Amino acid sequence: MTIELQNISKRFGHVKALDKVNLRFGGQKIYGLLGNNGAGKSTMFNIITSRLTASSGEIMLEGHPMFDNDAALNQIYMAGEKNYYPETMRVNEALRWAAKFYTNFDSMIAAKLAERFKLPLNKKIAALSTGYNTIFKVVVALSTNAPVLLLDEPVLGMDAGHRDMFYRILMERYNENPCTIVISTHIIAEVAGLIEHCIIIKDGRIIKDAPCEELLHNGYTVSGPAALLDNYIQGKNILSVSSLGGLKTVCISGPIPNLNDLPVGLELSKLNLQDYFIQLMNDETEVRL
Repeated sequence: MTIELQNISKRFGHVKALDKVNLRFGGQKIYGLLGNNGAGKSTMFNIITSRLTASSGEIMLEGHPMFDNDAALNQIYMAGEKNYYPETMRVNEALRWAAKFYTNFDSMIAAKLAERFKLPLNKKIAALSTGYNTIFKVVVALSTNAPVLLLDEPVLGMDAGHRDMFYRILMERYNENPCTIVISTHIIAEVAGLIEHCIIIKDGRIIKDAPCEELLHNGYTVSGPAALLDNYIQGKNILSVSSLGGLKTVCISGPIPNLNDLPVGLELSKLNLQDYFIQLMNDETEVRL
């Protein structure tokens, strides 16, 4: 199932939240929609699901316009920051209503996920902590069996243990029921191992749209004693530098060198997505990977 954004722009007064965005999601893969806060990620999701109307452009699902198309919208589930259930409703009641609204909702999966997360079913939604409110929303999302899942900051407020559990469960559900998943987040390090295709957005514009492997194939990281490393990196295109005591780590743009050409005492590793993203946010014109 393929979603296509064609020249999508969105203005809020004088602010342009999205600027002529052209994108395609599909192919039963996991996408990462990466960007800093305010980049336009949530706005894009809300336009795809018709919670917001684009100022211009069109959204297509399998070649058919999604505007005012309930059949198309039923193929997509979005878990976002806002809760659309009455806050006085208890969690178990909300899960029963979800089963009525979503044709393919699996109540047994929802019950198992709630148990694994220790989600308090008898508690009112309004009484849930921020972390458990997020857990409630992802339990619903992962139980819908929708062909397209849009997850907007899906670990907001979760502690480290719950975040780790979420990522493991997400992959379990993806393997059991392959679908198109788009994860919108600014926490790059935690999703880097999950996503197959990277879309990076800055100030409402798409600045990168490619498989993660393609983005990172022409860069590398070198670490070791600071003095030795400073000498090695002379004349190289530096992406980022970090230091701890007498040790230093440098991310470099360029072909990965032969290990035999690396001075003894330095260690070579692949460039990671977070380092690439940080440099891109600082100055996208200087990155040529």
